[in-house]
Amino acid sequence: MKQANLFLGLVLVVFSFTSCNAQSKLMNFAPGQPAPTVAAADSINVQGSYADLVSRVSPAVVTIRSTERARSPQQFPFMDDPMFREFFRDRLPQQPQIPRQVQGVGSGVILSPDGYIVTNHHVVDGALEIRVELTDNRTFPAKLVGSDPPSDLAVLKIDAKNLPTLTMGDSDKVRVGDFVLAVGNPLGIGQTVTSGIVSAKGRATGLSDGSFEDFLQTDAAINRGNSGGALVNTNGELIGVNSQILSPSGGNIGIGFAIPSNMAKAVMDQLLKTGKVRRGMLGVTIQSVDADLASSLNLPAARGAIVTSVQAGGPAEKAGIKRGDVITAINKQPVVDNNSLRNLVASMAPGTTVDVAVMRNGRDQNLQVALAELPERERPESEDTSSSGNAGTDKFGLTLQPLTAEMASRYGLDADDQGLLVTKVDPASNAANSGIRQGDLIQEVNRQQVRTVPEFNSAIQQSGARPALVLIKRRNNVIYVTLKANS
Repeated sequence: MKQANLFLGLVLVVFSFTSCNAQSKLMNFAPGQPAPTVAAADSINVQGSYADLVSRVSPAVVTIRSTERARSPQQFPFMDDPMFREFFRDRLPQQPQIPRQVQGVGSGVILSPDGYIVTNHHVVDGALEIRVELTDNRTFPAKLVGSDPPSDLAVLKIDAKNLPTLTMGDSDKVRVGDFVLAVGNPLGIGQTVTSGIVSAKGRATGLSDGSFEDFLQTDAAINRGNSGGALVNTNGELIGVNSQILSPSGGNIGIGFAIPSNMAKAVMDQLLKTGKVRRGMLGVTIQSVDADLASSLNLPAARGAIVTSVQAGGPAEKAGIKRGDVITAINKQPVVDNNSLRNLVASMAPGTTVDVAVMRNGRDQNLQVALAELPERERPESEDTSSSGNAGTDKFGLTLQPLTAEMASRYGLDADDQGLLVTKVDPASNAANSGIRQGDLIQEVNRQQVRTVPEFNSAIQQSGARPALVLIKRRNNVIYVTLKANS
């Protein structure tokens, strides 16, 4: 018996040492721990601890609680259907729609000692009452100064003095790999600090209401309730306003997004001055140039934004921009894709004259465009359609026919539209893989108008081994796609 106990004791001792050793290894590789030698020249000393940095920035990050009115969910989803109620009205229970109030929680950042606070639009959207809680447990009613759904930003004001603030940093100088802290109130449990790095820049998620997106991506843990909170660098500067997460479960998986401080500052300045945001507009719709489009257009690289349509009488048309032009720079600032062009133009005031560099038929041109004002509640001038395609014979997996008035009405096209209607797509074809759909109208192939199948075939032969450049109209959208013959 003693031998058995002794043996068991030895096993436990060995397991204990093994567990401690494993834990030590895990701790050595814990995310968010800065290298001992990393420290900005004028930054807080974070060697071994973020405590000094946190004590400096956390008082300026607040909790925002909003109250909004909501309707009780219906127990029977078909009750609003007149036919349903006619058949079952004697058997349906009475369901009074009692208005109720729901509570929302988010975060915000104090940017002025007299109480101006930046947060997300979606944190306060539709709120009947907004209250701000400081880290010293003081609570203030807040007034909504202005809100901008396209950027998902809002500005609040509380009646207080000598408040702690954060200084806005220059988000353009942020580098992928920089250490950052995310501060906010996740899930309403209280102020929480998480650490990580900047994982990427210039991200667009397509989840916002608008949307002007140029997100900083971070692996610092962000969860619901962190919205509107601070993303700070090791200098204690605000470089981003936490806004979104990408997660199949709704919880943090290390992919969070923050609105860059430079965008937040520009929006906040306008909201404070006029209560709304005015943005410049070129008057075009665009899409990004992918590898196939670059090949079709003989471009040196898959960069820039191709113009798919030009607004009649708009600034671009007046300046001479044409459909098929590839915009490569604005005021000598390179255009990477449709999102970067959209944000560049939107950041400029209406009436501003800008230099637009375009590539047309292999030649560079520079045009002067006086920007108009983007109307409110209008989606940005971009339709990011990546790749889609069109064709008209078995070689491409398509069936085409000239457009008739009846077909135009059926597929949401205009009666005076001209081109070839896609009436069938082989699901195993390259056309289907490109995204071509039944009901698409092929208007041009390699910049030539096509109205008959022979015209289509003649124009597409000019591509040789390259994919053909095809212009299609899909209801109210006009997009370019590339098309290859089936192998």
